[in-house]
Amino acid sequence: MSALFTPFRINDVAFKNRIGMSPMCQYSSNNGVASDWHLVHLGSRAVGGVGLVMVECTAVSPGGRISQGCAGLWDQQHAEALTPIVDFMHRYGTVAGIQISHSGRKGSAATALEGGSHLDADDPNGWDTVGPTADAFDPDGTRLWKAPHALSVDEIEATQAQFVHSATLAANVGFDLLEVHCAHGYLLHSFLTPLVNTRDDAYGGDLRGRARFLLETVEKVRAVWPENRALSVRLSVHDFAEGGLDLDDTAQVGQWLKERGVDILDCSGGGAVPAARGAIGNRTAEQPGMAGELRAATGLPVMAVGAITDPHQADQLIASNTADIALLGREMMRDPHWALTAAKALGVDTRHVLAEQYGFFVG
Repeated sequence: MSALFTPFRINDVAFKNRIGMSPMCQYSSNNGVASDWHLVHLGSRAVGGVGLVMVECTAVSPGGRISQGCAGLWDQQHAEALTPIVDFMHRYGTVAGIQISHSGRKGSAATALEGGSHLDADDPNGWDTVGPTADAFDPDGTRLWKAPHALSVDEIEATQAQFVHSATLAANVGFDLLEVHCAHGYLLHSFLTPLVNTRDDAYGGDLRGRARFLLETVEKVRAVWPENRALSVRLSVHDFAEGGLDLDDTAQVGQWLKERGVDILDCSGGGAVPAARGAIGNRTAEQPGMAGELRAATGLPVMAVGAITDPHQADQLIASNTADIALLGREMMRDPHWALTAAKALGVDTRHVLAEQYGFFVG
């Protein structure tokens, strides 16, 4: 048996294999509400034999979206649209995960399909953004990035309540794994990194102060998220920019998260500042190795992401204890039946990898 196809367990959540589809924005939601696209996009990977399917970056409030087309989970209508999708994934033995997030100063953007440009609040599709300070994401760039509003302590607490509300809705829908997004320069990450957070109050200063927003949010989310399900945090393990977070910083944050009941870390990188853009592309392939270092430093299971395309590569990540789950993004778009592709390459019995409706004929 290849390591990639061994089962894995977190609390009462049983993963049939170590293959996961990474959360990827689809820009196909209407006021945050999932559409038929999501049922097909997410459901096809469940049919394709993936052990974990992650719903895209899902906003905890209208202003927490990246764009007008992004997913949301702040209202009962969002939960009702997601329920049949989760039920479908469960029907085919897939763990259903969702990533909840707030875009922070990188919100109010056009969708990536429309170029991703920042939209001023005066634009009918734009809104005011927020962050740890009033510094814009890229004040010297060719795009217009409006200065965000610096959150007050009361507003921080209100935002934490939005995360809690989304977590409660996600639990009611039936998600097995909940992930709090603290990466890629979005709100929680912007508070954590010294590249952005220059506050001098209790939510700034040293690493512990900058981590306060994240740690408090996780504590409050863990209090409402069922103990028998899995709680994850996505981190930018390295900021890929001078003066930013490095592996030692993130390992310390990981230890604090472990103390607060986090079960697994999702390890990505970069995104906090424009200077990281070029480095991300050059260092994407390093990210799985960083996940392994974070795993060793914290003792927590990890999900690795970053240029994972080859079945033997993914299998080795699990066999070497570098990662506990291998997450694929674009490669899963190219091949929704990548689990079958991997099984064939690794010499695994393919008969029951796909849903029976396919596996009977092609397994």
